[in-house]
Amino acid sequence: MAERALKEWGVTVEALLDGAQVLIVRKGGIGEKRFELPHDRFFLFPTYEHQRPELIKPEQRGTFAAPLAQRDEPARLPLPAYAELHAAHPVSDDAALAAIDPLHILSPDYAAERLRWRRKHPLWAAVLRVWRVDPAPVLEVTAEHGGCVSWVELPDAIAAPGAMTPALDDVAFADAAGRVEQALAAAHPA
Repeated sequence: MAERALKEWGVTVEALLDGAQVLIVRKGGIGEKRFELPHDRFFLFPTYEHQRPELIKPEQRGTFAAPLAQRDEPARLPLPAYAELHAAHPVSDDAALAAIDPLHILSPDYAAERLRWRRKHPLWAAVLRVWRVDPAPVLEVTAEHGGCVSWVELPDAIAAPGAMTPALDDVAFADAAGRVEQALAAAHPA
């Protein structure tokens, strides 16, 4: 079975690899009816076209200046990150969105905009365990990898990675994932 890749802004991929966050906030691309998380393990496919500095929290812009400065989609794309879906939480209101705000690099205004877009569908807060792949496979990007979709199938030449280094060790990841769970639970106490 072919490997899959989840498209995500290059700046977010770097934040995940850096251990600055374990959470992505997603609603899917324009070319999709709704966002789904059908795969447990996948590569992260860095994208650059739509990311802009003003959509990232000001205090994070300097830390991730290099991926934010890139605007063009490369013809040969390294895939340096591999992820495992740890948990996925639907976010459907402002309280839950505010609760997870400290746990990702997106600006609060942009995250709120994503929540309001296609209001019938939830925004997904997905907790990912991420590893740096070394050496990173390089994808020859073709038309079939383009478009505003979340998932792409990778060619058979790109197999599940061998050598990987976790972005966070087991204890640090458990702590970060726990903060997401606690934040969401506090937003809607039982």
